[in-house]
Amino acid sequence: MAKQPNFLFFITDQHRADWLGCYGHPVVKTPNIDAIAKRGTRFDRFMTASPVCMPNRASLLTGRYPTLHGLRYNGCVMHEGTRTFVDVLAEAGYHTAAIGKSHLQPFTGSPPRGSNLEDILAVPEARETTRQDHYAEEAEHYKGADRHDIPTPYYGYQHVDLVTEHGDKCGGHYQQWGRENVPNWEELQDPENELPHEYTCPQAFRTPVPEDVYPTAYVRDRAIDYLHSRSDEDAPFFAFVSFPDPHHPFNPPGKYWDMYDPEDFEVALPFEAHTNPTPPMQWLYDSWKSKAETFSPQTAALYDTRHIKEAMALTAGMITCVDDAVGEIMKALEASGQLDNTVVCFNADHGDYMGDFNMMLKGALPFDAITRVPFIWADPEQTSPAQTSTLCSTVDLAATILDRAGLTPFNGNQGVSFLDATRGGDGPRDEVLIEFNDPAKRLGFTSPARVRTLVTERWKYTVYHGQDWGELYDLENDPKETRNLWDNTAYTQTRGRLAERLTHHLIAQMDESPLADRIA
Repeated sequence: MAKQPNFLFFITDQHRADWLGCYGHPVVKTPNIDAIAKRGTRFDRFMTASPVCMPNRASLLTGRYPTLHGLRYNGCVMHEGTRTFVDVLAEAGYHTAAIGKSHLQPFTGSPPRGSNLEDILAVPEARETTRQDHYAEEAEHYKGADRHDIPTPYYGYQHVDLVTEHGDKCGGHYQQWGRENVPNWEELQDPENELPHEYTCPQAFRTPVPEDVYPTAYVRDRAIDYLHSRSDEDAPFFAFVSFPDPHHPFNPPGKYWDMYDPEDFEVALPFEAHTNPTPPMQWLYDSWKSKAETFSPQTAALYDTRHIKEAMALTAGMITCVDDAVGEIMKALEASGQLDNTVVCFNADHGDYMGDFNMMLKGALPFDAITRVPFIWADPEQTSPAQTSTLCSTVDLAATILDRAGLTPFNGNQGVSFLDATRGGDGPRDEVLIEFNDPAKRLGFTSPARVRTLVTERWKYTVYHGQDWGELYDLENDPKETRNLWDNTAYTQTRGRLAERLTHHLIAQMDESPLADRIA
């Protein structure tokens, strides 16, 4: 029997597909990630299950949509009883590790914006759950001097080195490590000590934290330590290496701050490029022109051209910083003698509008900028590089990894293996469902947005709950999604067919677990 492969799974945060050299970006330098693509298969139409951090990360681990796994939007909790594909790997003899950002529970104990936690807890739930479960908050146990050991297995992971939040002030084990190992830690963490700069875009922050103690470097070093620790072990490993960048704030450290010039970037898709903006787009535009305050630092907003270019340059610096870290980890994998038996993957949890229609960050509008993410699968069995346009989803990752390991997914998994597509074959899907649920009223919606999108080879069809408008884009003739065909009577039949297909997907959002185990 052939030895089961190791898996080294890299993932970044808020990183759209076309912001890598191997995906054709003309400016951003990512030679190390590009080198992984040269050894493997690059997926050009890989879609998120949800274009938001927590729901999509939970879908990655469970192979289930947010409707079923319950982590519907940021701020919910993935219950400790949730089964993951990492559980299956561990039960089959794999050693499993999560290094970096997990984000399966809230980063803080604070209630949602504008809410009172006591009021929330006072309302009985339809199903009895444990809000503060065995794992507790991802941020609440790292304030002491002694390292907090997370009870394991943690969603299947036996080794956990956690980094919470974003930017240069991340928490978790990184924070504990910094307090112990960096003499001027408090000084570096003080916002008053920001280094001088001339950038004016929102959330641009020139961190005093040096490159070698920035969160990206911490994740790099802990991943290298882990690979060294497994070099003499017989059991295969699954290592999930998760970088908090390039998620905003825009604060690349050291040399990465001015590695790129804003003038090297262009806003190729300004707001005016959309021929018939939807109501939320128009609301964002009006808010921008009136200089209205945004709901939160995480809420989508429109920026002017200069601010977008600045954000692009700083994001590029953060991406290249991650790329350099990936290169060092790959060197360590090779030095450990395990490269030839390790499947290496590169992925992101969701994208960023990054200037499309002058929008930044992410939100309820499911343009490709936030729903299409990079995915690379480099298998030691592969003999030549490849790329594929087959449709795949985050929910398919669990089934695919288990398929490659020779294992069977658990009951209730909704994903399908696309392993054949990594070997030059066809993918298993003709269409993909994408969910978006907002915990708050934003972008002009009178209630929290509930959005469902169906993507086919040619079409993108989106329905907004309670709205008499929607979106329909012909991706074959309008790949930039600039002309909404929803109200065009020439496409009434197309809308009808896609509505029927979406209905079938929504019907399938019934939990098949647990199975009935007896006759009634």
